[in-house]
Amino acid sequence: MLRVRRLGTVPYSEAAALQHALACSGDDDYLLVLEHPHVYTLGVRADPTHVLADPADVGAELVRTDRGGDVTYHGPGQLVVYPVVTVPDEPGAGPAHVHRLEQVVIDALADVGVPGAARHPGYPGVWLGVAEGRPRKVAAVGVRTVRVAEGRRRTLHGVALNVDCDLGMFGHIVPCGIAEYPVTSLDAEGSPATMAEVLEAVVGRGTLAWGTGGVERQDVTTAHAAIHPAPVAAAPTGMPDERPLLRRLRQAGVDPGAGLPVATRKPAWLRVQARMGDDYLSLGHTIHDLGLVTVCEEAGCPNIFECWADGTATFMVNGARCTRACGFCLVDTRRPLPLDPTEPERVAEAVERMRLAHAVITCVARDDLPDGGAGAIAATVAAIRRRRSSTTVETLISDCKGDARSLQLVFDARPDILNHNIETVARLQRAVRPSAGYARSLGVLARAAATGLVVKSGLMVGLGEREEEVIATLADLRSVGVSIATIGQYLRPSAVHLPVARWWTPEELDRLARVGRELGLTHVESSPLTRSSYHARGAAEAAGVVPVVLSTRH
Repeated sequence: MLRVRRLGTVPYSEAAALQHALACSGDDDYLLVLEHPHVYTLGVRADPTHVLADPADVGAELVRTDRGGDVTYHGPGQLVVYPVVTVPDEPGAGPAHVHRLEQVVIDALADVGVPGAARHPGYPGVWLGVAEGRPRKVAAVGVRTVRVAEGRRRTLHGVALNVDCDLGMFGHIVPCGIAEYPVTSLDAEGSPATMAEVLEAVVGRGTLAWGTGGVERQDVTTAHAAIHPAPVAAAPTGMPDERPLLRRLRQAGVDPGAGLPVATRKPAWLRVQARMGDDYLSLGHTIHDLGLVTVCEEAGCPNIFECWADGTATFMVNGARCTRACGFCLVDTRRPLPLDPTEPERVAEAVERMRLAHAVITCVARDDLPDGGAGAIAATVAAIRRRRSSTTVETLISDCKGDARSLQLVFDARPDILNHNIETVARLQRAVRPSAGYARSLGVLARAAATGLVVKSGLMVGLGEREEEVIATLADLRSVGVSIATIGQYLRPSAVHLPVARWWTPEELDRLARVGRELGLTHVESSPLTRSSYHARGAAEAAGVVPVVLSTRH
């Protein structure tokens, strides 16, 4: 199976983490199609003197990478294609892959009316004007293969095709170490082909080259008419402009007006009976006595009565105010307060008082902090371990804006489970959580798995996604090393949040759980009321993180 993922704009380091995870963790082939922010990358044989200016002075990063070749540039207006595909483990497999990749681009350019694209002997990549004796490089190629099994290798990196990028950025380097020939773009050559047209041509040729076992595609950006229903029509004229949240949903192909009204009665399987017994009241007293915050209360979780009565709670650290305003979330979004340095010890004291066998620590997003709040999460894990070493700890973290150093702070704390939610399918990402990203979340999960942690993720349904999109998301999670997944029904917190498109039935959610296990996930918790931390200890037991016990407290 070839899984095509159109990912939008993705920072280089996040795309690299995702590629490595897909190459090493799964069996499916992937074709990643994206753009990068301004970045210069150095291959393993790069000559540092070929970087002619300080990248920071021209608004770019400088990144060392493990691909072949010298220095090159990536940026907006350049189509980057990374095939993560299986090739034979034999001499010549790498050059053969490069040849096929070049041919994909040559054929795609012909498809969009750019004649004369060809190879230039002795110079990898795709060139224009070779036959006329005026070679101009329009696409750079750099790859690497990694051995993943006997007789089998996987490819990394790929091709960067200049569509309408700023060619001036190439003037600050010696592109690919080639000083004797210029770099060009389709726009500079007078081609009217748009980025969207070029992308579809390259994807079409790529699926012919690598999709012989079947093709499945998901786009982060606006749905593609060839494989998805047409985007919903614009809001009626004469109406006030829609809120950005609803406009993004409409752009993703979901009609906000077709959602269930806020007052719609929930089906029986979503109605929760309040159970305020002694255990519930005792846990609430402990939490409030220590001045702690739980996501159970802040996010209006429907399982609060069941979980608190069972002596379990999900502690929310780094304060109760979030710097993001996701379209599904009830958490306070006013300006955050400074971190409380006593919070980690107070959480640890609560875990000790409650004698928890499994503690879940989550957080608001703190984009105002240099480390995104990662240091405080790590400190909380350490405090729990000092007070109660027998307690297993699960952390449910934000993406820390994809910053590798911040994420490493949490990874180094070695939580027993590292949880980060993908939240929804690729198509709906920008509508549901505009400050996050599908590729970024997959990259966070991939980096966590690469450190040897048990990794967990979750998503909501009922926002306008289709079953095949949810299954594709589960496949992506498994491919980056996720072991545990949660799936639950989205419940609209208020009239200003995203509407509920429909109720998923318990039977449908059971089917998703079965499919997830068939894809290779160790455990899938899927039910109408499932949330990230629902039955967290049971999921940990199923994944072999903790031994099975009869109670959540001991």
